[in-house]
Amino acid sequence: MSKLFSFSGSDNFFPGGSIYPNPKESSLFFSLGHHVDVYFPHHKRSRFSPPIVFSGERVEKKNPSIEILPDECLFEIFRRLPGGQERSSCACVSKRWLTLLSNIHRDEINDNNKGGVVSKVEDQDVEGDGYLSRVLEGKKATNVRLAAIAVGTASRGGLGKLSIRGSNSTCGVTNVGLRAISRGCPSLRVLSLWDSSSVGDQGLCEIADGCHQLEKLDLCHCPAITDKSLLAVAKGCPNLKDLTIEGCANIGNEGLQALARCCPNLKAISIKDCPLIRDQGIVSMLSSASFTLTKIKLQALNITDVSLAVIGHYGKAVTDLSLISLPNVSEKGFWVMGNGHGLQKLKSFAVTSCRGVTDLGLEAVGKGCPNLKQLCLHKCAFLSDKGLVSFAKTASSLESLQLEECHRITQFGFFGSLLNCGAKLKAFSLVNCYGIKDLNLGLPSVLPCKSLRSLSIRNCPGFGDASLAALGKLCPQLEHVELSGLHGISDAGFLPLLETREADLVKVNLSGCVNLSDKAVCIMADLHGWTLEMLNLEGCKISDASLVAIAKNCQLLSDLDVSKCAITDSGIAALARSNQIKLQILSMSGCSKVSDKSMPSLLKLGQTLLGLNLQQCKAISSSAVDLLVEQLWRFPFIKDLLLDFESR
Repeated sequence: MSKLFSFSGSDNFFPGGSIYPNPKESSLFFSLGHHVDVYFPHHKRSRFSPPIVFSGERVEKKNPSIEILPDECLFEIFRRLPGGQERSSCACVSKRWLTLLSNIHRDEINDNNKGGVVSKVEDQDVEGDGYLSRVLEGKKATNVRLAAIAVGTASRGGLGKLSIRGSNSTCGVTNVGLRAISRGCPSLRVLSLWDSSSVGDQGLCEIADGCHQLEKLDLCHCPAITDKSLLAVAKGCPNLKDLTIEGCANIGNEGLQALARCCPNLKAISIKDCPLIRDQGIVSMLSSASFTLTKIKLQALNITDVSLAVIGHYGKAVTDLSLISLPNVSEKGFWVMGNGHGLQKLKSFAVTSCRGVTDLGLEAVGKGCPNLKQLCLHKCAFLSDKGLVSFAKTASSLESLQLEECHRITQFGFFGSLLNCGAKLKAFSLVNCYGIKDLNLGLPSVLPCKSLRSLSIRNCPGFGDASLAALGKLCPQLEHVELSGLHGISDAGFLPLLETREADLVKVNLSGCVNLSDKAVCIMADLHGWTLEMLNLEGCKISDASLVAIAKNCQLLSDLDVSKCAITDSGIAALARSNQIKLQILSMSGCSKVSDKSMPSLLKLGQTLLGLNLQQCKAISSSAVDLLVEQLWRFPFIKDLLLDFESR
């Protein structure tokens, strides 16, 4: 900064002028808003009497003003202030002073207390690592707030995390604001820029020049940032560990190649919708960070099978891999990746909308990733039963399998994967798979899948009673069961599932199973009530009889949803009379037969409730709800009660 002014110690001041190379930059700082990071002294300003000037017979009082001093003089004064509190106080005086203070480099501060005097003001936002975190969103994202943060956090632990989301439409964040951060916050380690169209290469280059401790960089929809910025980050921030780039149309291969060369500690990359990034950039990054890169997410990119082949060969440290919407990747890419024998440490693999996921490709992945524990397949249109079963046979370490909108998967693939999976499979999820048909397969007499603890089948219209009955025999150790939106499920299929249990149910979601009745719920409460913690019966064909059975048997139940059910005031009263049940969440949305008569029962239940949903209970009046709210808030131990009801 001294060189900027052409001034040092014994030299004469530079005659006049502004500290800004571009005089328009100072206009980018606007007046201070509320809640900025500046220190306000607790004492009042001291009064002073202005000098008296005698001029003939007139006696004039002249107010001396420090504002007549040029920027260079004020700069030298500010950098000699004894501590951060004093500089923060000065920043409150005017926009000009804040501007000057925010342009002082930390190494230009001549602070006599820099040797270790602890500030008297304790910051309540100091995190465990000793740094501060700030988030600016929408209208609050302005240059002046960044300047205030740069000055105010310097003496209070130092800024460690900064997130800028959106920007003020009239006076948003620009390169000037980032320059203030770079000069006042050398401790910055995490920077997120989302939807910041006014921030360009100059601002990010300033960050790279002043914030050498940067470890995480998140750039989302920043069209003015190009490879030039990443080149500067690569040179100035060698400790970078986490990189996210999304929707940055002007970032390409050159930037990624520079980061690959200069950032040896890179552990995680996420790149989405960047049309200039192709195989060259991905290949350079993966080959250079072969032993450090653990997490990779590639989405909507113009990469080919070459990138997947490099992942399969060089991904020696990769544990999490996510590939989404890669239209130019074929079956060959997945086959080569699986046979590259480099993904020995891969534990989690997620694929969405990639036409290259075929039977052959998935089988190769199963063979080449011996430690794979979690597989998520979404919209894999070319995957069939044969590939899924082959994968299940080879993936011996698999613990969780999720299939969504894989319409070529049928009953044979579903049960075949359960029969052939390893002994470690704990969770299976099937969502919106329209190829499932309710067939009586006549499963052979085989050893059951006793490792499976959690099963989720949602919105698969072909899944019915025959499938559910077979599932009960095959998976006797289920504890968490979700069967939502299955109109083909009735008591005839659900009861065998209950009766073949070797383990007791803990969480059950039956929402949208419109053909389940009181009989199934009462038997479930009788057989598994003593372990049941969560129960969702939304839309089921139940009445007060189910609530009576729940109140009698479900001592540990804390979350109950009976929305859109034919329950009445009598059922709610049965819950309230139970001295065992201690509900925390109760949802009764759309229960048209529950009226104001249930208010005393709800008040009693409210002694333990944290959430209560009364939406669209048309028989309950607004006045009754208002009275209930008033009475519930009197309980001293209720801290976070949610009352959600239809406004009338």
